Amino acid sequence: VEGNGQLHLFYQYNPHGAFHGTIHWGHAVSQDRVHWQDLPVALAPTPGGPDAGGCWSGCAVDDGGTPTLLYTGVMPQVVCRATGSPDLVTWAKPADNPVIAGPPAWLRAACAGDFRDPFVWRADDGWHLIIASHIANAGGCVLHYRSPDLAQWEHLGVLLNGDAQARTPVWTGTIWECPNLLDFGDRQALIISTQGRPNDLLYAFYHCGRLDAGLFDPDPPRILAHGPAGEALYAPQVTRLADGRYLLFGWLREGCSDAQCLAAGWSGVMSLPLLVTLQPDGVLALQPDPALQQLRQRHWHFAETDLAAGHDQLLPGIAGDCLEIIATFAPERAGEFGLKLRCSPDGREHTGIYVRGDRLVLEREHASLDVGVHRDDCTAPLTAAPGEPVTLHIFLDRSVIELFADGGRTLLTGRIYPTLAESLGVALFSHNGAARLLAFDIW
Repeated sequence: VEGNGQLHLFYQYNPHGAFHGTIHWGHAVSQDRVHWQDLPVALAPTPGGPDAGGCWSGCAVDDGGTPTLLYTGVMPQVVCRATGSPDLVTWAKPADNPVIAGPPAWLRAACAGDFRDPFVWRADDGWHLIIASHIANAGGCVLHYRSPDLAQWEHLGVLLNGDAQARTPVWTGTIWECPNLLDFGDRQALIISTQGRPNDLLYAFYHCGRLDAGLFDPDPPRILAHGPAGEALYAPQVTRLADGRYLLFGWLREGCSDAQCLAAGWSGVMSLPLLVTLQPDGVLALQPDPALQQLRQRHWHFAETDLAAGHDQLLPGIAGDCLEIIATFAPERAGEFGLKLRCSPDGREHTGIYVRGDRLVLEREHASLDVGVHRDDCTAPLTAAPGEPVTLHIFLDRSVIELFADGGRTLLTGRIYPTLAESLGVALFSHNGAARLLAFDIW
């Protein structure tokens, strides 16, 4: 949330260790959306209170100059409220919590207590809130509420129902979380995170459509961001900047073991700050915030380079585990092409980024010599026509890869954990056919 010319980021935090439990709201602040300063914990569970089991996800709004948080208290899952000081550092919980004491009566027996992650906005007729739940043997659902004061809430009905039996075009799972509604004027987008079964976190998907008189008329669902099973960008949250743009952060989970997270002392990272735009065909595009360009340091540039079929070309003098890369390829014959990151000098370790026809592939079979690290690959669709140039925009940040294609219409994320300290090289390749590198920039 923006406040006093700064961006405040709240996140799920366990002060007792790198595992899920005793959830607080961690707090950080940034002047430029890139460099961050830790602030004191914003919310902590209140013993004996409705959030005694944890302060789970929610959102922040400006209530006539009063910073206000609406969040999930557990257990049971209810909606709580907190109000903040002007600098958003100190927060107090009103005595009337919870402001919504659980799901509506008709849903209680069917939702197994799942009722979480309120998202709130202001409209002409008052405050509106949506919250995620599910209906047993049916699928996820988003409930809709309205309030004049953020304290007294009226249940208006179901904004959207899922169908757990439908597998195409996207399986929307069985339990929904973290709904976010983005308003683009005559069109809206509803982003939802889904589970396949309890605690089986899948991915975020979205519906574009029209919200009119409390009714949402959705287009078919689409995946928001692709990634390996269990590691895809999850639980994204959006805020609207002062200039009207939507900024999104997602949660990137680990691909290593719980024991490794405990040994490291931390678990999970936030994604890059991503700007969200609605394309004319109803696709949400995610692009890295241009503010990230201030991280660019030494620069290498190549152009108009042929990549011979079957040959990996290790780039001399270029190495690193924190890189930004923009590469544009032109395929000359059918085959696959791309680049490899975190390459060891002997080639034993590397992470491949492949363009295979209409698919983008993150190949991790050789990303780590550690047998305890996940190695599954992941693919995402590409919309470029056969023979058209393909531009990849890649951010490598040690264990994190965020890969953008099709002007942000495709985002593929993954985690890698190379074992060898010397796995820092970058290589280009073309297999089963030649390709041409039109432009290559790396910072």
